[in-house]
Amino acid sequence: MVESIEYDLVICGSGLAGLRAAIEATKKSSKIKIGVISKVQVMRSHSVSAEGGTAAVIFEDEGDTLESHIYDTIKGSDFLADQDVAERLCREMPNEIFQLEKWGMPWSRRENGQIDQRWFGGYSFPRATYAADKVGFYEMQTLYDTCQKFDNIEFLNEWYVTSIVHDGERVRGITAIELSSGTFYTIKAKALIIATGGAGRIYSYSTYALSSTPDGLDMAYRAGLALKDMEFVQFHPTGILPSGILITEGARGEGGYLLNNKGERFMKNYAAKTMELAPRDIVSRAMITEIREGRGFKHETGVDCLKLDMRHIGDEKIKEKLGGIREISIKFSGIDPAQEVLAVRPVCHYMMGGIHTNIDGATELQGVWAAGEAACNSAHGSNRLGANSTSECIVWGKITGSLAVDYIEKGTTSEPWPEFRVEAEEKRIYDGIFRGKGSINPYEIKQELTDTMDEKAHVYRDEEGLVEGLKKIRSLKEQTWKHVDDKAKEYNTNFTNVMELDSMFRVTEIVLIGAINRKESRGAHARTDFPKRDDKNFLHHTLAYYDPKEPIMKTHPVTITNYKPVERKY
Repeated sequence: MVESIEYDLVICGSGLAGLRAAIEATKKSSKIKIGVISKVQVMRSHSVSAEGGTAAVIFEDEGDTLESHIYDTIKGSDFLADQDVAERLCREMPNEIFQLEKWGMPWSRRENGQIDQRWFGGYSFPRATYAADKVGFYEMQTLYDTCQKFDNIEFLNEWYVTSIVHDGERVRGITAIELSSGTFYTIKAKALIIATGGAGRIYSYSTYALSSTPDGLDMAYRAGLALKDMEFVQFHPTGILPSGILITEGARGEGGYLLNNKGERFMKNYAAKTMELAPRDIVSRAMITEIREGRGFKHETGVDCLKLDMRHIGDEKIKEKLGGIREISIKFSGIDPAQEVLAVRPVCHYMMGGIHTNIDGATELQGVWAAGEAACNSAHGSNRLGANSTSECIVWGKITGSLAVDYIEKGTTSEPWPEFRVEAEEKRIYDGIFRGKGSINPYEIKQELTDTMDEKAHVYRDEEGLVEGLKKIRSLKEQTWKHVDDKAKEYNTNFTNVMELDSMFRVTEIVLIGAINRKESRGAHARTDFPKRDDKNFLHHTLAYYDPKEPIMKTHPVTITNYKPVERKY
């Protein structure tokens, strides 16, 4: 007998999007029972790692405009953003900055007491609202504290969600394992919001927490929902060596320089107007070009890198505005950025792709929404501007939380509970993985998978490398890694790791096939064999639908309202 519990609304994921959704849902109706379920303890959700800022126009009296933010976002996306979605993001966000402040968010201040903002790449004005360089941590703390005021929000910490239960038309719940006991549960629900974050751990060199694997994307994909634009992976220019931990764009926003081995600020050759504050795709490509042309440095680990110089910013300002990354630099590289230059290189940081949704965050399955990085509502197109991700989490957390309550209040189906889906899922994870047989070490396979992605689907790609990468991933998938040597019930990390790996295979395949099919360079997807953007053939989104053999690939139109695609120049 499978254990069962029930909520009106289940929110998978306890990062910024999940918490904002919970608050909005309970504000709209205090009668509904909300379960927020998380693979980790709530305040360990990867949103706490956001450093630099949350983008919003809050000083129109100083020349900034909503129109400018909208256009910067669309231009930054290399014109693949759905323009109505980008507009909604920019129009909704200013109120959210002040709402967070009312809930206790300790925004950094100007001397006159006003909220301060800093420069970020690709923006025409300083509009990254910040709290030193720990924005995500403070936003999470603010939202989590606010959730504590409501009795109808319940947190299920350290539960691993494995599948969506549906009747072919609408969601009926999820299946999940309580990690502390190892008990398999069905969680019945009238509505579901997926806010499980990004999948950046499909790369080895990554800013993501180790928990950031594609479980949420994969469970949506296996339930028949499309994954959209997965070929677009953002590489942040400044990952610290050797760990890959993020050095915020705020370091460049506060005046940091990127240097090659000749001591030159090389960005003058790639984006003369904006220099280090060009969009991330442009800066990352410039860095890899410098390295390939022999103007990089060799790190002591043997990895090629460039240098980030913050010394001229001054010790006092670094401590005040960039104290977090100073601490990270000292702890993980043994370098004080006020005294020495930092070794950095592009690092996997964000997935523009995710679960296909419309402008409201609604998926193709009734009663299911997606928000935050797990979703692809196409706000960012092929390249996200820095500080727009935390904004997206907050805006669509609010939107989906509200719409889910509307849906619940309309009443639900009387169709019988689809028990056969629960039985099929139990069989998949217990017979197929937990009791699986095999001699191949899954951890070694995982390392090979992520190393393959680093090598074949990085900042620059080409047909040959992508096809080799796909062949390698498929050959790894065929090996006998689906087994769990640890048979304990309680906190069986071996079991969860192998389930994560199972999800990683399906999602990496979609990334590679999407990248092979897109024979152009656009935003974060840079093909050396197709170096130009091709609006005639590829001004469309990519959709991937589940099939046991291989993904079924389709296209989806881009919504263009006011801005015709032009060449990006910075």
